[in-house]
Amino acid sequence: MTFHCRNYDLNLDQCRKLHDDCIPGRRGCALEGKVKLSEELEKRVAALEEKKQRQRAGKSKKARRS
Repeated sequence: MTFHCRNYDLNLDQCRKLHDDCIPGRRGCALEGKVKLSEELEKRVAALEEKKQRQRAGKSKKARRS
């Protein structure tokens, strides 16, 4: 994958803007909507969104129990 992003931290190998893994085109990414994603990246973005939804669902269940 070849691209340049001013938010990419080479030393930490992560996005400085999102403080997480660099996955070009994901929600919140500076490149979102500006690039065409490969099928592999589309799958990574979808998996990331699913993971975040599960985490949110887990947090909301804990909040209701309290």
